[in-house]
Amino acid sequence: MAQYQRVEYRIGKDGKIKETVLNGSGESCTETTSDIESALGEIESQELLPEYYEGEENLVTDETQFLQQGERE
Repeated sequence: MAQYQRVEYRIGKDGKIKETVLNGSGESCTETTSDIESALGEIESQELLPEYYEGEENLVTDETQFLQQGERE
């Protein structure tokens, strides 16, 4: 069953449109709005909310490298 998502649009006095996806998580946020975004035109900027990253495992790796000098004869 598909999850219900609400998309909110705010149009500023300068004509810029701000789009916010509510009740969405992961890539479904961007998939939900991709068609209308392409119809509206060029996207100036995109800010992903924390919900976009829900459910993803964030792997953090820490790598340390040691160099040893060989013994000189």
